[in-house]
Formats: sequence, structure tokens, C-alpha cells
Amino acid sequence: MAFDFKKEYRAFYMPKSRPEIVTVPRANFLAVRGHGDPNEEGGAYQQAIGVLYALAYTLKMSCKTDYRIEGFFDYVVPPLEGFWEQDGTDGFNAADKASFRWISVIRLPDFIAEMDFDWARETAAKKKKLDCSAAEFWTHEEGLSVQILHEGPFDAEPASVALMDAYIAEMGYVNDFGAGRMHHEIYLSDARKVPAEKWKTVIRHPIRKA
Repeated sequence: MAFDFKKEYRAFYMPKSRPEIVTVPRANFLAVRGHGDPNEEGGAYQQAIGVLYALAYTLKMSCKTDYRIEGFFDYVVPPLEGFWEQDGTDGFNAADKASFRWISVIRLPDFIAEMDFDWARETAAKKKKLDCSAAEFWTHEEGLSVQILHEGPFDAEPASVALMDAYIAEMGYVNDFGAGRMHHEIYLSDARKVPAEKWKTVIRHPIRKA
């Protein structure tokens, strides 16, 4: 049976439908950075997703090639995630999509090293005729955070964020955006196959003691 990130890291990938405080450890990701409206047809964000999945499946299927990743075992490719930030905004304004700066990511198993990423980027570029030059091997530690499982369309997220904000105020915390600490979303539903009212998205914000 393949390793399943959502089950193994239940606290981080399968949270509750009410706010909770977690400490998220350091992890490695496939990442592509960009800016602008993610809904732009054929835009930078959609191109980034194509690159991420090409690399993710090149690494997953490496066991069927001559390349060997030390410590490799079969695994389920984790869900797409996104880190979002905006200039001149104290927090996150989901309505102003044109001002987004984002890092689109897919988490990597711990046994995949940067040299394996380099191999995958070169291999995917050759086999799929795809420009993977913007992709990077990114290590990030979120640390102390508040999160919630949001159910419904992305434009309805402010209601879930309001629940998070009220909860951390009650618990003696405040949001801590800035200096690499960003609004974070984990997309547990396939938006192409699931109606928007049933989408499940983890929303996570960095916090600190008030």
C-alpha cells in the first residue's frame, strides 16, 4: 500500500471544521513562485500547476526508471498547496486577486533530496518538452499556526477566516503575517470534478502570542 500523506499527517492535512492551533514542522516542497490572478485562463498560476504535477509524478515514477532514489518507497502524491501574500495588506484580502503573490507547492516525501529534484526537473523537461526552470526545491517551516477545514467555494473563505480570528483572540494569540509567514491553503478536492459547494480546503494562518 502506498504511503498517504493525508492519513500520516492527519493533524496537518485532515483538520477539523473548527479552528485549532498547531505547530507545523519543517518540510520540503516542489515550488513555483509567481504573481497575479490564479483564475486567469492559461496564466502563470495554471502553468505553475502543470510544472508541479509533471515533477511530482516524475519523482513518484522514478522507480520504473534507471534512476534510484535512496530510501524510496511508494507513496500517494500529496495535494496541491498554495502560499499567498499581498503588498500593503494587513492580512489577506481574497477579493483582490490581481495583487496576489503566490508560491504554489506540492509536498515531498522526506527521502527525496535536492539532487533527486534536479534529476526530475531535467527529466521532465526533456520527456514532456516542458519549461521547468522556474521550479525549485523549497524548504519551509510554518511553525505556530491556526487552521480550519473550509468547506465551499474559495470566495466564501472570509467566513472561515473570521472564525479563526475570533478563536485566536479568545486564546490569546494574534495573526503573524510577514517575513515569509503567509496565508496557506491546501486543496483537498479536485475542483474539476467536485462542485464548488463541496470543495474542502485547509486554511492555515501564522500566529504568535498577543
